[in-house]
Amino acid sequence: MSTKFIHDNFLLENKYAEELYHNYSKQQPIIDYHNHLSPQAIAEDVIFENVTKVWINGDHYKWRAMRTLGINEQFITGNASDKEKFLQWGKTVPYTMRNPLYHWTHLELARYFDIYDLLNEKSAERIYEEASDKMNSPEFSTRNLLRKVNTAYVCTTEDPTDALKFHQQLATSDFEIKVGTAFRPDKAILIANEGYNEYVDALGKSADININSYDDLCSALRNRIDYFDKNGCKICDHGLDQVYFENYTENEIQRIFKKRRENGLLTTEEALKFQSAVLFFLFETYHEFGWVQQLHLGALRNNNARMHRILGPDTGWDSIGDFPQAQKLSAFLNALDSKDKLAKTIIYNLNPADNEVMATMIGNFNDGSVKGKVQLGSGWWFLDQKDGMTKQLNALSNMGLISCFVGMLTDSRSFLSFPRHEYFRRILCNLLGEEIKKGELPNDMEWIGKMVSDISYTNAKDYFKI
Repeated sequence: MSTKFIHDNFLLENKYAEELYHNYSKQQPIIDYHNHLSPQAIAEDVIFENVTKVWINGDHYKWRAMRTLGINEQFITGNASDKEKFLQWGKTVPYTMRNPLYHWTHLELARYFDIYDLLNEKSAERIYEEASDKMNSPEFSTRNLLRKVNTAYVCTTEDPTDALKFHQQLATSDFEIKVGTAFRPDKAILIANEGYNEYVDALGKSADININSYDDLCSALRNRIDYFDKNGCKICDHGLDQVYFENYTENEIQRIFKKRRENGLLTTEEALKFQSAVLFFLFETYHEFGWVQQLHLGALRNNNARMHRILGPDTGWDSIGDFPQAQKLSAFLNALDSKDKLAKTIIYNLNPADNEVMATMIGNFNDGSVKGKVQLGSGWWFLDQKDGMTKQLNALSNMGLISCFVGMLTDSRSFLSFPRHEYFRRILCNLLGEEIKKGELPNDMEWIGKMVSDISYTNAKDYFKI
């Protein structure tokens, strides 16, 4: 038996799991249909100066762990050197046992750098030097990092104001891995947010439309959807606390928008009505363009006001929210379905208490027109770990068809995050392998192996028409 922590049968607890993973899942290409990678870095095939710049900078998962251990912010987002930051991360790693960071860290060291030693305070300097020496090689450019893990497709996430310059460069390049984009217009929806009017001005400039009314706003958004579509975009994404679906009239929405543009203060009711109107308009438009739409629901963002002022969003101050989800989501999807304007939809749930709610919700709108038309998305953010993935897989299996599932994604800003697909695949194969061992599933490797292959790759390939 291997003495390495990361070995061929890591997380695979019996021969059936091993066979499923090695024969049916491992070699499948990766379709990463939602992430926050830099398209500029891919277009320019950036070579990172050292391992910290590609692995720790921007990773709020690691930052939260370091802060919890009592590491000073200087060594996290501050002005410490890259080597000093890495050494502090190395010191932190042993304390992350039973957090997914411990598994991810050692999978990433193994898969990208062929480093199988445990990262800790004693090994950190040596591992930093070895990994950084390799990062300086063209073999470790962004494109080659994607090649190393057998990536077939990556989909980054862009704001409607983005000119998609780097996606255009990639579309005409000889890079064999397809790089798409997802349309993320939340800033146009969240009317009560600070800086909303400045954002609307920027949106109008990108669409070459003076946005003076709600109708102008809709025209500008439609203009950008059309622009994204012409540049190969077929996916949208929304990161909302919950779906908005309030009753409103067109006159009310026109008045609310005018009030906000004149810097008036909106009531909570006014904001919710406006957000409901814009969201419904967008989803009707996505259907018209034949896009896949994604809803990431349940995050309670920017909880620490002091640190948000200092560092801004997406720096590690978010948590799981306990928003009511079922009623508004049902009404929203039903309203679209009633008009025959419900496109393919993936719903990601952040609160594990809502897994079964979401798993049953998707069945209400799978109408037989498309295999797996409405999906329960993979465990994400705080739930993309062994327990969270297993609970998501079990909820989907018990209340839907796991065989139709489109599988895993990274939702990451790091070019070293792709072993999360391997992590998911191992967990999936072990779950099924254990049930074969117990006699809860038949020892039909041909059929169950096909199901594993489909979840690992084929379902996503077909769903997104890649």
